[in-house]
Formats: sequence, structure tokens, C-alpha cells
Amino acid sequence: MFINKTTNGRNNICGEQIAHFRTSYSLSQRQLADKLQLLGLDIDKNAIQRIEAGKRFVTDIELVFFAKVFNIPFDILLGKNNKLI
Repeated sequence: MFINKTTNGRNNICGEQIAHFRTSYSLSQRQLADKLQLLGLDIDKNAIQRIEAGKRFVTDIELVFFAKVFNIPFDILLGKNNKLI
């Protein structure tokens, strides 16, 4: 059987990283959604909340947009090349 959740039951591995970078940039979830929308990604505050909580899957396209907003390589959001995970 295919399991598409992390070992701790989350639907993504980047939500905690996104929350970390969002708070380090002093952004609210609404402000982050607004920045992503300005870049062309159709996402709202509720989606950000669900991503950070691990309740929503994140597409590769969304991952690239998050990386652009935070000005970091997208692999950092996947837990590579850092010590957050």
C-alpha cells in the first residue's frame, strides 16, 4: 500500500519550514498569501494555514513560489542543506 504522509502523519514535509521562514520574516499568513498572489500564485491565508499545519499537500509549483518569496533555494523547504529537520 502506498503511503503519502510523513512518519508523523503530515501531508507535507515543507510546512514547518514555511512557518519558520514566514515568522522569521515577520509575516502573517495573510501577508504571505498576498506576496504569493502578487507573484501570480492563486493561494489564500487558509491554504497557508493548512500547509503549515501539515494538513494540505504542496505542489512543486507552489514550492517554487514559496522559495521565491523567501529568496532561498527550494530544497531548503524540503529539509535539505539545513538543520531545521
